[in-house]
This record gives sequence, structure tokens and C-alpha cells, in this order.
Amino acid sequence: MSQIGQPATVSTAAQQTAATSSQSSGSYNELDIDDFLKLLISELQNQDPLDPMDNSEMVQQIGQIREIGATDELTKTLSSLSSSQELVTASSLIGKSVEGLAEDASAVDGIVDRITVETSGENDSRTVKVHVGGKTMNIKNIREIQTG
Repeated sequence: MSQIGQPATVSTAAQQTAATSSQSSGSYNELDIDDFLKLLISELQNQDPLDPMDNSEMVQQIGQIREIGATDELTKTLSSLSSSQELVTASSLIGKSVEGLAEDASAVDGIVDRITVETSGENDSRTVKVHVGGKTMNIKNIREIQTG
């Protein structure tokens, strides 16, 4: 009895798709849930029909999808929490004397009169700015906070 030609194996198809995805996104660490789903679908489409993927493998991959989704959500939550904490910290500086480095790289020493938040449109990141007199500095550039 002659053998039927077999399509690319699961691992070969996955490697090809992963290579394509990693080249476009830079590295495996940058794969998101959509890339992972594309890999899974590619595996299913290219699997050997006479030896399909084992159910335990499928369950394991679904678990990995959930893990990636949970990690993405946790990262977004922690980023939001960090931004909120910076804003709370900055608002507590109003009326206090600070020393640091202004955006124009000059030294700043004085009392904080206001704070502002700048939002970057590219990645929705927020930057908290502290204003001392006519100078503006990133909250991360404060070197010293003096009370009273």
C-alpha cells in the first residue's frame, strides 16, 4: 500500500509561523495574544490529518493563551497604578521645596507651585511634570524634597 504524502508537521509549521512573527515583532517576548492565536491556528491547519494534535496539547496551549492574556492585563494594571502613584506623589509636593534638574538641564531649587500631566499619543504613556517658578521638571528628576 502506498503512503499518502504528509503535509508539513505541526512543529515545522509552528516554527515557520513563529519565525515570521518574531521577525515582524522583534522577539518572542513581544508576541501578543493575536500572534499566539495565529500560531495555534497555523498548527491546526497544518497538522497531519492521520495523527492530529493530542487533546492534552490543545488544553495546554489554551492554558498558555489564558496566561498570556492574564499577563497582558496585569501589565496594563500595574502601569496604570504606577502612573496614578506618580500623580499622587506629585500632588503632595505642591507647596514643598524641591531641588532637581529642569527639562532644559538647568538646576532647579524652589517651591512647587503646580503639577501637570502630559500624555503621549503613541503609547498612551503619562508623564508627570512638576513646576517650580518658571521651570518645569519631570518628577523623576527631583533630587531632594525639603519639608517646611
